[in-house]
Amino acid sequence: MRRMWASASLALLLPFVATAHDFQFTQIVVVLSADGGYQADVAADVDALALGLDPATDSAVVAERMSALSPAELDQAIELARRNLTDNIEIRFDGVAQQPQITFPQHGTPAARAAEIPTVLGTLARLAGRVPEGAHELTLRASEEFKIVQLTIFDPAQSGQTAFTLDPGATSPPYQLGGGEQTSAQNVYWRYVKLGFEHILPKGLDHILFVLGLFLLSTHLRPMLWQITAFTVAHSVTLALSMYGVVSLPSRLVESLIALSIAYVAIENLFTSKLTPWRTTVVFCFGLLHGLGFAGVLRELGLPRDQFVPALVSFNVGVELGQLTVVGLAFAFVGRFRNHPLYRKAIVIPASVAIAATGIYWAVERAFL
Repeated sequence: MRRMWASASLALLLPFVATAHDFQFTQIVVVLSADGGYQADVAADVDALALGLDPATDSAVVAERMSALSPAELDQAIELARRNLTDNIEIRFDGVAQQPQITFPQHGTPAARAAEIPTVLGTLARLAGRVPEGAHELTLRASEEFKIVQLTIFDPAQSGQTAFTLDPGATSPPYQLGGGEQTSAQNVYWRYVKLGFEHILPKGLDHILFVLGLFLLSTHLRPMLWQITAFTVAHSVTLALSMYGVVSLPSRLVESLIALSIAYVAIENLFTSKLTPWRTTVVFCFGLLHGLGFAGVLRELGLPRDQFVPALVSFNVGVELGQLTVVGLAFAFVGRFRNHPLYRKAIVIPASVAIAATGIYWAVERAFL
């Protein structure tokens, strides 16, 4: 059942990645079987690997070149794909690298031929072998040739699943076999603080613009901190509730409303120069929306089951550090001018117009495109 579960979970992902060959993440699902075997299913542009091409190569070009290969050339291409996978994905037990058998289970099946963008070998590579007797821990590393890795491990000795998100070229934290203690709290803390911070800087342009919109209205630190505090409390609440399955909204709706919240705070900056009594309440409500957005990202990144709460809290801490860094940088660049008579005319109004226009554009794009 566990093997079927893992295969089904990956199968749900494959139609999406196969339609465009645009692998924003590298999905790797590892299944440890009760009889001592292991299987790692990698969602990858296998045809591009077989031809030695950059995965960003146009999908139509890749499919055409693969289809034109003779049987002998196809065999050579398959061997090249295996070598590329061997060179770029490393599975270790107790620090010892394995030499797994590599197959392409979609080759010759409708999953490869009947996709929106047809393939020859498909979009699934399977690395399989035996767990060395007495092994205590598993690590996996994908080279920088692959994008961010979303690693999921199914283990008969564990209930549920364990998930990690790895930067390109990074090695996973040691996974303890046989139901032992998983990643230490310290490792989880730093990893998810880093992920939360990176979701703001440099990846969270929408959240950066929202925080800058708050910053532009406040010429003094205390009102700015009141707004940030309201925003923090609100998105912390919905982030936790969403991750526990209590609250859920369609991602398209959430992202569109987040864009409108960016536009709103920027537009309000154009009509008032003082912090109104309702501003903090409005910011709190918008924070609830942003928390749902953070939750969507965190669900994609995955949380280790055995360290769920520390990872959730750490991610939120990273988000707050990112937001405070945005405020700090804003003060460093323009804070010295905030009491200047031309500050509003030269900085607040032009910046708010730009932020409002961006928010409105994103709202339309996310809602209708």
